Amino acid sequence: MARVVLVTGVSGPLAARVAQTLSENPGVGRVIGADSSPPPAGVEGIEYQNVDLHDGSLDRIVAESGAELVLHLGLDATETSDRADGLLGTLRVLGAAQRSDTVRRLVVRSNAALNADDTAEVERHVHALRRRRPDLSVAVMRLANLIGPSVDTPLTRYMHSRVVPTVMGRDPRVQFLHEDDGAEALVRMALCEETGVFDACGADTVPLSHCLRRVGGQRLPVPARGLRALRGVARHGRIGYAGASAARSVEVGPHVSRLDPAPLCAALGWAPAYSSIEAFESYAHSRGRAARGAGLRPIHVLALARATFGR
Repeated sequence: MARVVLVTGVSGPLAARVAQTLSENPGVGRVIGADSSPPPAGVEGIEYQNVDLHDGSLDRIVAESGAELVLHLGLDATETSDRADGLLGTLRVLGAAQRSDTVRRLVVRSNAALNADDTAEVERHVHALRRRRPDLSVAVMRLANLIGPSVDTPLTRYMHSRVVPTVMGRDPRVQFLHEDDGAEALVRMALCEETGVFDACGADTVPLSHCLRRVGGQRLPVPARGLRALRGVARHGRIGYAGASAARSVEVGPHVSRLDPAPLCAALGWAPAYSSIEAFESYAHSRGRAARGAGLRPIHVLALARATFGR
């Protein structure tokens, strides 16, 4: 029997691409895309279903579709979505999978750019599901910072601004995952039976200073508390690129946890085509002539001054 696949988060380009690729697989008969917004224009092969996180619509879709394979790809760092809604969405998916009589395989996207506590919370709930449903095949995919010609995230907006605040005296190293490799890894994981938690990333790292020299504007070293002040401005919607999501992506602290792609490569018999530096260069080449983002406005300068001088 052909498989029925449910993919969440299809308003995002990565999930939409994964869903469309799965719809072209001869072993898949039907792909349902669930999200609060429809897939991007031009995406074919997906039956879109609107989902409200605060009602039982997801349970209904899973039950009525008879989905056997569920990919929860809604934890997307493309937009500055509410953290509580992100966790609620994951809990809804896990609960629907637990109650389903048809779901046999579940793949959950996690994200290296998420707060460590958020990541641990997601994975804790996934482990609890595996204890309650040992018959369910479950894999968690921790994706590094997605990068590529079509990627638009808080991190890419941060790097491509005219004035880029960085923490004084620090040059963190960043791991990237090319968008093509991200989609390929998720499709391969969905169609296999491997279980566990897997890191998806390039094996190498890239200094933030190199990234900014290639695509960034003027680097502005500020004390750590100055960057925190800018993130406070970001939370009030006054600046679009210095938020906590971008800061977590480059790990401004002295202890950077490095992702290890080796278990994923062993499980899938596959490795990303792009290293971190190659993935970044693909993005940098595509953005070479793009217009710079906004710089620091007077309100941002005032926030930095107050944080730096205590006034």
